[in-house]
Amino acid sequence: MKKDILSMTMAELSDEIAELGQPKYRAGQIYRWLHKVGVKDFSEMTDLPLSFREILNDNFVIFSCDIEKKLISEYDSTVKYLFSLYDGERIETVVMKYKYGYTVCVSSQVGCRMGCRFCASTLSGVERNLFPSEILSQIYAAERDLGIRVSHVVMMGMGEPLDNYENVLRFLSLITDEYGKNISMRHISLSTCGIVPRICDLAALGLQLTLSVSLHAPNNEIRSAMMPVNRKWPVEELIEACRAYTEKTSRRISFEYALVAGQNDSPACAKQLAGLLRGLLCHINLIPVNEVRETGCRESSPEDVKKFSDILSAKGYAVTVRRKLGSDINAACGQLRRNSILTSNPDAGQ
Repeated sequence: MKKDILSMTMAELSDEIAELGQPKYRAGQIYRWLHKVGVKDFSEMTDLPLSFREILNDNFVIFSCDIEKKLISEYDSTVKYLFSLYDGERIETVVMKYKYGYTVCVSSQVGCRMGCRFCASTLSGVERNLFPSEILSQIYAAERDLGIRVSHVVMMGMGEPLDNYENVLRFLSLITDEYGKNISMRHISLSTCGIVPRICDLAALGLQLTLSVSLHAPNNEIRSAMMPVNRKWPVEELIEACRAYTEKTSRRISFEYALVAGQNDSPACAKQLAGLLRGLLCHINLIPVNEVRETGCRESSPEDVKKFSDILSAKGYAVTVRRKLGSDINAACGQLRRNSILTSNPDAGQ
């Protein structure tokens, strides 16, 4: 089998090139083509001898993303991609433009196994984990297509990053590599639904990324109904792990809270949430839920969102209400892939 060259570190690539009997500087040339330029084929590495490019093609593969569908918001220029992978699987990636530059929201798995009630990504389950190269290639493909330079990355697309832990760690190492894209770890956010042992593992590493925890409920009764992961790691264990994380890293945690009408958006829930997070170094990001037909979840009213936010602010918390980007292009995770599955197999929606 050909080796996944885009998932290799510079040291690993140097060893591979040495085994092929090539001078050491060739590894630097190849690494630049892969991570600075973002080529999809060895034939594009024009400063390498043709014979060596053929050797590379015989021994390695560049896993890339091909654009199957591209949607551009008429309101805010958000771009959503449905990418196809080498095996025909599809993933989604979103590019958002802010004053500070471009942020890419990447997927870490094909689908998701976590089963959160309000999320479209999990409706068809999980097919497989993404390789580090496939996470990287979402960024490189978007940059190449739009002619931009990405400055921030959020791992909030399809999948649970901590369910693909080793591959995600390698991706983080590659995307922050000074010889590659060299994106600061502080410009990367990783979102998890609450896999407690992996949060503890991350804390031990002391990475300076932003950890975003999908909380979405202030107690076990509501959270277990919305998020099956809570039945394994109850909210008390999750918050304890989050406290340990902030103490170890000195990094503020961002708690994501999707407001679902009639389920978790009451003033009582807001007060209980304030008590749950008391004394924790954190930020609370309120998200009016994206309405997906199959989930039956309805978006909270603007009035209820404001009441919820005001209660938390009065308790001294830093609170924001996430601005909806790409609402006209189904920019929420999983909807494009779900539609493509139903188009090719209508029985999948039964």
